[in-house]
Amino acid sequence: MSEDRQVTLGGGEVEEDEPMTDDFGEELDENATKGGYNRYDVSSLLQKAVRRSDEECAAWAAWELTRSGYAWNLWDRLALYVVEDLRAGADIALLIERYERLATERWEGDSWEGRLCGIHAALAAARATSTREATYADGYFERVAEERAAAREEGREPEYDFPVGDLEPGGRHDVIFDQHTYDGKRMGRDGRYFTVHGARVGPTGESAVGERWRRRSLDLAERTYSDAELDHALAPVAPDERWDEPAVSDSAERD
Repeated sequence: MSEDRQVTLGGGEVEEDEPMTDDFGEELDENATKGGYNRYDVSSLLQKAVRRSDEECAAWAAWELTRSGYAWNLWDRLALYVVEDLRAGADIALLIERYERLATERWEGDSWEGRLCGIHAALAAARATSTREATYADGYFERVAEERAAAREEGREPEYDFPVGDLEPGGRHDVIFDQHTYDGKRMGRDGRYFTVHGARVGPTGESAVGERWRRRSLDLAERTYSDAELDHALAPVAPDERWDEPAVSDSAERD
């Protein structure tokens, strides 16, 4: 056998550089799929199918891309959809990544196993909760930044502002200024302040076991906390007043 020929799994010999043909026996044009479609169109269909939760179209698009030699395109696009079109959460991202690793590290992308991995990943994406909230957030915050800059130059108040405002001590988010910030240190907010105010979670609060561990840990700490401070530190943040931090009695004897 000459050096430019290879043996297929079925035992027959084919030219190593033999062109791929479509379902009709015709040589594939650049960016064409075996079904006679343009891969960019199939890729766009895949994204819209994921966005609209159309499982069948998503599965077909994944199959068409992988069998046509564009498995790399499929995985590239699915990675984008995870951050552009699906609700925030780690499960779907990890699942799609796992399928990609199986398809690219264990099997060939256009093999039977590779095609199944692609279909599984596309179905998982289509079944996930779809949203473009991250995309909208990125565009909105960018436009707000432009509006704030324009308002300052024109000497007026901006029509929209960032959700944090000016982010200064004494403002709505005053609690963020603790021992971890320059302003917080200047204000004398040490570890006590962070423990009682800055480390609170909500609005569901700590789990029962988490609260027990936290309370016992503080009981064993060198710094002494009053009962009021301990109760406040472990109290869930109010859902309608997430940034409010009332003064709390520290009548316990300090270090």
